[in-house]
Amino acid sequence: MKKNLLIAQSGGPSPVINSSLRGVVEAAKAFPDQIDTIYAGWHGIEGVLKEELLNLSVQSEEEVSLLRNTPAAGAIGTCRYKIKAHQQEDFDRVVEVLRAHNIGYFLYNGGNDSMDTANKIAKLAQERGLDVIGIGVPKTIDNDVGDSEFKLIDHTPGYGSVARYWSHIVQNAEEENRGSSPADPVLVLQAMGRKIGFIPAAARLADPKRETPLLIFLSEAGLSMAAMADKINDTVKERGRAVVVLSEGCDVGDLGFTKDKFGHAQFGASQTTVQQALVNYLNANGIRAAGNARGQTYGTDQRATAIYASTVDLDEAYRAGQKAVLLAVAGEGGFMSTILREPGLIYQVRYDKAPLELVANSERFFPSEWITADGSDVTDDFVSYCTPLIGEDWPSVPMVGTLQRFTRFNPVFAEQKLTAYIPEDYR
Repeated sequence: MKKNLLIAQSGGPSPVINSSLRGVVEAAKAFPDQIDTIYAGWHGIEGVLKEELLNLSVQSEEEVSLLRNTPAAGAIGTCRYKIKAHQQEDFDRVVEVLRAHNIGYFLYNGGNDSMDTANKIAKLAQERGLDVIGIGVPKTIDNDVGDSEFKLIDHTPGYGSVARYWSHIVQNAEEENRGSSPADPVLVLQAMGRKIGFIPAAARLADPKRETPLLIFLSEAGLSMAAMADKINDTVKERGRAVVVLSEGCDVGDLGFTKDKFGHAQFGASQTTVQQALVNYLNANGIRAAGNARGQTYGTDQRATAIYASTVDLDEAYRAGQKAVLLAVAGEGGFMSTILREPGLIYQVRYDKAPLELVANSERFFPSEWITADGSDVTDDFVSYCTPLIGEDWPSVPMVGTLQRFTRFNPVFAEQKLTAYIPEDYR
């Protein structure tokens, strides 16, 4: 008997999240004897709880194809809702929705928390007598899904594109600083990365030969505000200026940050950003050159700008989505599709699987050996690791007149069969 497939996504999106979605949709259509209708939870698990299931099977091939270059989460939506262990009514409701709509394949695109949710839901459904296979699709710009030995997954879809974004942003910032340095000798740029520094580390790809006065401060380096200021001033004294890339998770004192539904700090929503705190400190205490320090905070544009997507990342995200469907139709539930790097000089990957339980209970940290001894840069080993991920070409983003052409699905939803439901967290 054919079953329906349901895919949902949670958490912060990535520039290539929709390329994974396209891989899922197009691969699922290749198995008409096993998969009937393809649904998407509208705004992630919240849409599943509310029984808002967008029918992807009826969407045109053109709109599905356009997912490749559609960034962020506009296509099917995402959410910051987390079903916590004690929210049994929410888990029960998800199982009811799966039963009501003959869902046999439940795919969840996300990070560690999402992999944990996918695993719990699939197991609960099976305990209730449903033949449901749960599969994870990896996604996070932070590259923190998996293990620090890179055995579960080498890198996550989304990271290569944000790394490319930062390699280009810093090149442009360097041009600005080089020209305006007599007046503004220090430029501080804040990158995403709450506590794991893969994103700010990618700034080094803008200057792999270390020819510019670039400093990179990761939260893992543990430098104080004063220590960072001293290193900046040493660079200014030696080179006359400095470009600084700073992790949003660096400890610069209490910023009064807010938290999202996952309990993660939202530094971009704080009243004072990390870069503002550092810039204020530098200007208050003086820098070793005429002029002032200036700063810029980069936010969701890191994950929502189509033209900065890595072509390598787009291709790998697509294939990770395909692999998830292959695992599903093979009956291999309880796994996440993974990307593993083959050894050798030539960059090659293979697509494999990792147990959801291992992924959900692991967290990757930036390797300490990839941070320089003085804590103000990353090593050449990181550059070697990251360089192949950003690609060498610009993505081909379709245009209609003066506007980028992104996917716009028709709002065709499954008929609701259950009573209305309010998620537990919203009561």
